Amino acid sequence: MLALGFFDGFHLGHREIVRTLLRQRRPGYRAAVLTFRNHPATYLRPELVPPLITTVEERVNLLAAAGVDELYLLPFDERIANVDARAFCLDVIFGALGAKTLVVGENFRFGAGRTGDADLARETLATVGTEVVAVERITDTGDRVSSTRIREAILRGDMTTADGLLGGSYEVRGRITLGAGRGHDLGFPTANLTVAPEKTLPADGVYAIVGRHDGRDYRGLVSIGTNPTFDGTTRTVEAWLLDFQRTVYGEELALRDFRFVREQRKFASVDELLVQMRDDASHAPYPSFQAR
Repeated sequence: MLALGFFDGFHLGHREIVRTLLRQRRPGYRAAVLTFRNHPATYLRPELVPPLITTVEERVNLLAAAGVDELYLLPFDERIANVDARAFCLDVIFGALGAKTLVVGENFRFGAGRTGDADLARETLATVGTEVVAVERITDTGDRVSSTRIREAILRGDMTTADGLLGGSYEVRGRITLGAGRGHDLGFPTANLTVAPEKTLPADGVYAIVGRHDGRDYRGLVSIGTNPTFDGTTRTVEAWLLDFQRTVYGEELALRDFRFVREQRKFASVDELLVQMRDDASHAPYPSFQAR
């Protein structure tokens, strides 16, 4: 049993494809997913590569958590881009992987020139006894759930919409690295996160978040932007976890449950900034327990 797709974000539509895959699984068979390490646009339209909702590592973990038994992770390159759609069905899906059932979204396209679709796959694979199941698109308020919609919501800071379409909280992970150290000097120690460059970040601003470190959740805030009060020019991600005092440089921190608090702005003085930060802290949520 095989599902095919890129699955960026692993949103509600992707989840339905995997649920359908698992329902198709027969005794003695395994549920597998074929996906690509890099976004197809990196080869087909490199000038239009979108930021990703999930890194490749995050996609792998989400698919595994959903119950997928096996994952085939291919680079999207010239060899893949130029394979005829029918040849891809017969040589890869059936020949190399031996799929007895193929599950795709009803609008999925594949093969050279994007000429392959669910109907072509069904017609071609029927000749070798492989069934094709096309999953109907999932909609929300009448519009199709898509990675593009989610990405646009994140980029404008509308995390409530993004989370609803994802079917769970958007998450940003990063390594804690040495920053300017201003937060510690001001009594608000912040963790400067180095995030994968391809990852979509919410619009600049201050957000209430839940931070997870070493298996424990902490309420906190994150500032995304250029630190205008200090005339910064580099966009940074700085998290302040309340009730957390450890030094954890080099370790990973995951942020979720983003809720917009305010826009970034330049304060007239450090004292004015400190007053605002204390007010911001009142918006930090107490995390509910989430098994991970």
